[in-house]
Amino acid sequence: MRRPMRPVAPQKDGPLANEDITSPDVQLIDAEGENRGVVRTRDALAEAQEQGLDLVLIAANSNPPVAKMLDLGRYKYAAQKKAAEARKKQKVIEVKEVQMRPNIDTHDYDTKMKAVQRFLGEGDRVKVTMRFRGREMAHQDLGMQLLIKVKEQTEDIAKVESQPRSEGRQMVMVLAPK
Repeated sequence: MRRPMRPVAPQKDGPLANEDITSPDVQLIDAEGENRGVVRTRDALAEAQEQGLDLVLIAANSNPPVAKMLDLGRYKYAAQKKAAEARKKQKVIEVKEVQMRPNIDTHDYDTKMKAVQRFLGEGDRVKVTMRFRGREMAHQDLGMQLLIKVKEQTEDIAKVESQPRSEGRQMVMVLAPK
């Protein structure tokens, strides 16, 4: 026979506040930011409610825990805005790939190099792939020379993150912006 499952209490997001604070004493900081010292939790909660504020745990791991009187809704809103701003400023570094063949024409090579320089200028890493088809596999030294030429042309704006290496029918080199 199976035991019935106990309902799990929903987890609250954000810091502990008001009746959720289990510590008997707290280090109280009032609404103006002044330290009031160690106070009984129920007294601090009563004082916060009297002022129309919430008692929020700021540093739960200290002894005694630090609690501050503030408006919890406004505090959560400010934290949410701060997190959104941090996400907006975050730059996701992408890896762009440029594919070449060992017998590439000079104009095609120049076009690919402009793309490589643009990608590096935007702050992205560039994976330069040299593809070998058919009998080109016998001339891997031409591919290596071409990758070395790419490395030399971009050495002022990029550093080589991984040296040219052979992976089956292709050679790969990764460049990262300086």
